[in-house]
Amino acid sequence: MDRQRLEQQFQALKGANLALDLTRGKPAAQQLDLSNALDGFLAGDYRAEDGTDVRNYGVLRGIPEARALGARFLSLEPEFVIAGGNSSLTLMFHVLDAALNAGVSGSAWREGGPAKVICPVPGYDRHFALADALGMELVTVPMTDDGPEMDQVEAIVRDDPAVRSIWCVPKYANPTGCVYSPATVRRLAELPARAQGGFLVLWDNAYAVHDFEFPATPLTPIMPCAIEAGTEDHIALFASTSKVTFATGGIAFVGGSERFLADIEKRLSILMIGADKVNQLRHARFLKDRLDDHMRAHAELVRPKFEAVQRGLERGLGGTGLAVWTKPKGGYFVSLDTKPGLAKRTVALAGEIGVALTPAGATFPHGHDPADRNIRIAPTFATVEAVEAGVDVLTLCVKLAAAEQVGCK
Repeated sequence: MDRQRLEQQFQALKGANLALDLTRGKPAAQQLDLSNALDGFLAGDYRAEDGTDVRNYGVLRGIPEARALGARFLSLEPEFVIAGGNSSLTLMFHVLDAALNAGVSGSAWREGGPAKVICPVPGYDRHFALADALGMELVTVPMTDDGPEMDQVEAIVRDDPAVRSIWCVPKYANPTGCVYSPATVRRLAELPARAQGGFLVLWDNAYAVHDFEFPATPLTPIMPCAIEAGTEDHIALFASTSKVTFATGGIAFVGGSERFLADIEKRLSILMIGADKVNQLRHARFLKDRLDDHMRAHAELVRPKFEAVQRGLERGLGGTGLAVWTKPKGGYFVSLDTKPGLAKRTVALAGEIGVALTPAGATFPHGHDPADRNIRIAPTFATVEAVEAGVDVLTLCVKLAAAEQVGCK
């Protein structure tokens, strides 16, 4: 590895005054434009299908057509869905807060002392931050191509009664892009029966409809597996339209058994009299007959960016032995694993050139990747040209960091 040549390339790029951002999985403006017709879509008709005037108070579980929309995301019947406001993360907070302090499905976690949550890694930083902010201890297990490493998960649940939940992003997981296998889904559904106390599977299906290829990659629904295992009261499902329509102007959903939803509704009733039903109605009408076509239009915009990532990584790192990476069929991220000890230096070097990447370690609790190797690539917000340039910088920086590590001249 010619360190001198790499440093010359680095300095040349440093003088190019790049300003590229591959940090977070945000929709690009062209994706948001796909939903511009939402503005004024109701055309003065504010009556839901059951006659509810959506401009007024009430209907805490959401209007019927919004719950039906959520059911498509969660693979549930509409009666097992609450349609809320714009943020699924907010609903996750309320579910965890209720489980900790008030009790959900017959168990309040605080009664057994400090609660722990299993966090598959690399994973979603906001899941980790939320549980940490509520005082939960974060227990890591590795991700595989099929989902969390279930032998470890089951052993942890069996041996530690303080473990009360597990985070899951089952389709196009953040950041690896894997889809949980049918066997993994079944084993996750059985976990609450193996636990020594109340346990929740936190099923955040954030990318349920974000496919690149059609027909879409299937995901085994967890609720039928849970019903078979007798654990249906211990599955909390989440989704939203945040990357389907407008990022902070959509609808979030929480699903589960009637017993679970009754506990959550009781908690939510203290906080609100109802979510934005006007927004629920316009989304339900807008997406009712066009969700599939709408997501195909998203795919046409997003797929070329992910293809650019794959081309760039293969061109820059293929055959070097310095890194491996995922090739997702949907979602918002590519996960890059360098050789151990290179991720932080790689991200720092890229920043010097003008390419902003998600901080190394962000995909692990408290930002600490023990092997210092994982980098999350988020290409959706940038143009294809910016993605190509950013990935070329990234691969150069991986090679330069590796040369520095071994002391190449």
